[in-house]
Amino acid sequence: MVKTRSTKTKSAKTKSAKTKSAAAGSDKRLKTAARSAAVKKSAQRKKAAAASTARAKPSKLRTPAARRASPRPARPKQRFVVSHHRDEDFRADGLRAYAQYRDLGIAKGTHGLAQAHVIRLIGPCDPKEVSKLHFHGVDFQMVYVLKGWVKAYFEGQGEITMNEGSCWTQPPRIKHFIRDYSDNCELLEVILPAEFETVELTA
Repeated sequence: MVKTRSTKTKSAKTKSAKTKSAAAGSDKRLKTAARSAAVKKSAQRKKAAAASTARAKPSKLRTPAARRASPRPARPKQRFVVSHHRDEDFRADGLRAYAQYRDLGIAKGTHGLAQAHVIRLIGPCDPKEVSKLHFHGVDFQMVYVLKGWVKAYFEGQGEITMNEGSCWTQPPRIKHFIRDYSDNCELLEVILPAEFETVELTA
């Protein structure tokens, strides 16, 4: 009978050892699975961070320096243009009815990048027709007095008389109007772009 109890005790101990071993193995598997999950999450976080950094990099292209460095869209090749003076080239088909315009061919030569013309103001000056406040939607505008004189008002500058040889630039959308001019007044005007909007104002 003693031997039987001893056998039962050994059997119980064996079962206990197996249970502990199984528990230890289960615990080890859980720890391994947890480490694997942690490594996987870490890898996912690194991958997401790398993707975020990659997405952020193109934003550098929006900086002014990057825009200057990036190539501009190619414009059509400009053509060589010559325009010789001929009285018959002055035509009353421009912006103002009180002026004749001699197109210098710059708009066609530059494919619309700029335009240049000589403006011959028709005298005598009629303030009711001429003195209308307006502005131009341009990128650049320069005027040079070839003959005579012209008196004009410019927003922020007041009234200025421009004589033969005088030159001025008008910032985009500056409000202005002509007040008076001599009967023989001729102006050279250069504007970018060739096509632009002119807006007349009531006051």
